Amino acid sequence: MAVQIQLRRGTASAWTSANPTLAIGEFAVETDTDKYKIGDGSTAWTSLSYSSLPSTAISNTVVDVKGDIIAATAADTVAKLTVGSNGQVLTAASGQTTGLQWAAIGNASTATALATARTIGGVSFDGTANIDLPGVNATGNQNTSGTAATVTGAAQSAITSVGTLTSVDVTGAVTAGSLVAPLAFNAQTGTTYTFVLADAGKMVTFANASAQTVTVPPNSSVAFDVGTQIILQGILAGVVTLVAGAGVTINSKDAALAIDGQWAAVTLIKTATNVWSLIGALA
Repeated sequence: MAVQIQLRRGTASAWTSANPTLAIGEFAVETDTDKYKIGDGSTAWTSLSYSSLPSTAISNTVVDVKGDIIAATAADTVAKLTVGSNGQVLTAASGQTTGLQWAAIGNASTATALATARTIGGVSFDGTANIDLPGVNATGNQNTSGTAATVTGAAQSAITSVGTLTSVDVTGAVTAGSLVAPLAFNAQTGTTYTFVLADAGKMVTFANASAQTVTVPPNSSVAFDVGTQIILQGILAGVVTLVAGAGVTINSKDAALAIDGQWAAVTLIKTATNVWSLIGALA
């Protein structure tokens, strides 16, 4: 036989008007307030206190919006953790009140190392310390076997300095003015001089009223690149004569090796390892 248990119920005003005395343990509900009382067998309704959930119960008023979380802040103590933003994940964070926090996916703000180390420029990097890249901020060379992308016009205009380039391969046409550098000078005033590597591409002037001798050193002493050009000019009346170093050959018209007087100029061009051509105003 089915048993039906039915609680006493009514509106707040109906209970006040009737003002009954509930039996011990009898449960009665106000249907319009959701409040309830439990009788003690002696106290009339209007004098009987409303009953409530125990202090350890969690009220639904703790949370405010969809996604809010109730989390412990200490033993037998709870608090609300407001829902995070779309795409965030919940992570442990001992420094937070609830021990939890919302964080963006992939956010490494609390990480000390990458889960999997990566290699940058051939150097292993796990995020625990800065790294030194050979050829960048450490001695060595970078692997340049790859192909660099074309430098756009906008990027070119942003380049203000490239330092010293020891070797540059240019493919395609070079427009006028794109590789322009002012001519450098080396002013000599003595009566003897031997070319040094720094003279490559320069104009070397000779200013002495007496005769001057200029030696072209062998490749074993000064390794000029093949194709190197050096301009020579006599500034004063002293005759400037070139002399070939050991094993060096200087080819010129009629085997002339002297510059033809004051303000005359010649150009010396390296055509092979120890072979130079001399062209210009020769005497």
